[in-house]
Amino acid sequence: MQQTPTNPFKQAMAQGRAQIGLWLALADAYSTEILAGTGYDWLLLDGEHAPNDLRSQLHLLQAVASATSALPAGAQPPHAIARVPVGDTALIKQYLDIGATTLLVPMVDTAGEARDLVRATRYAPEGVRGMGSALARSSRWQAYPNYVHEANAQVCLLVQAETVQAMENLDAIAAVPGVDGVFIGPADLSASMGHPGNPGHPDVQAAITEGIARILRAGKAPGILATNEAQARHWLGG
Repeated sequence: MQQTPTNPFKQAMAQGRAQIGLWLALADAYSTEILAGTGYDWLLLDGEHAPNDLRSQLHLLQAVASATSALPAGAQPPHAIARVPVGDTALIKQYLDIGATTLLVPMVDTAGEARDLVRATRYAPEGVRGMGSALARSSRWQAYPNYVHEANAQVCLLVQAETVQAMENLDAIAAVPGVDGVFIGPADLSASMGHPGNPGHPDVQAAITEGIARILRAGKAPGILATNEAQARHWLGG
């Protein structure tokens, strides 16, 4: 009997291991398949700002899975993270059914919104995810016979804090059970703080630094986008 696969990204975050990834916005399965063999811990398949719909996200997930089958023995395959365009319950259900196990949801401003998202990613009684596993790639079309009992534990939910309101509510958002990590969005946050196009503004950087510390205090994993090596090393503490 096959068990539902363990989510390695969720496991790594729970163990406090930094995960380095790449943002993919080309909406192209061919380039995604190539990049899946370059050694990153994760690849972000963007459905918010890139021209991806549900079907193209399926193709990107398949491309990552195909590429990882050709990695050298012992090499760790990248984990696919899918960003939904909006935190809609029906859309989240579809993303999970096509095989995304880690979701990034933009513009989460309150703990109430975060709780609703957790419920959207879980089967009953913990949530409201529709019971369509017989038709779902996520269950390998029922090749994982206990999928509906095992899936909740393997879904990883990341929420994005991108506004002044979200930063004000950050402690409450991070405290929501089922939220695995909080990703701070520097571009939107800078705009919300009155500094559009300037995420490097000292006030924005101070808010990000404080936010990361608060997320860590809540026992959750913080995430952030770095646009150059110096930024990446800074946020990784090196």
